[in-house]
Amino acid sequence: MYVKRDADGAISAMSSEAGAGFSEWLADDASELLEWQQERSLRESLQRLQGSDSDMIRVLEDLIEVLLQRGVIRITDLPEAAVAKLNSRSAERAKLSELSGLIDQNEEDVLI
Repeated sequence: MYVKRDADGAISAMSSEAGAGFSEWLADDASELLEWQQERSLRESLQRLQGSDSDMIRVLEDLIEVLLQRGVIRITDLPEAAVAKLNSRSAERAKLSELSGLIDQNEEDVLI
């Protein structure tokens, strides 16, 4: 593999072909290359996980709402901090919902 290095001399990218910035060749089983690939894989996994956090938060909010509506749990069953966060997020979503009404109007009715 051909590698590109950053200013500190660490591998920053790899390519199967030589090219601009990819002039140094390392064996596929070179420990430095294997470590870089493993770190890159871990970073990518972490980014995917972090990217799904907001979706998962919404799923949990919806689940809590369903459990409350069906009487499975009561709002008082939740810790005060959780209730405060849920209420805050619910209020923010309501504000966004109101604002989206302005955006969906015809151009001549938009107040922005």
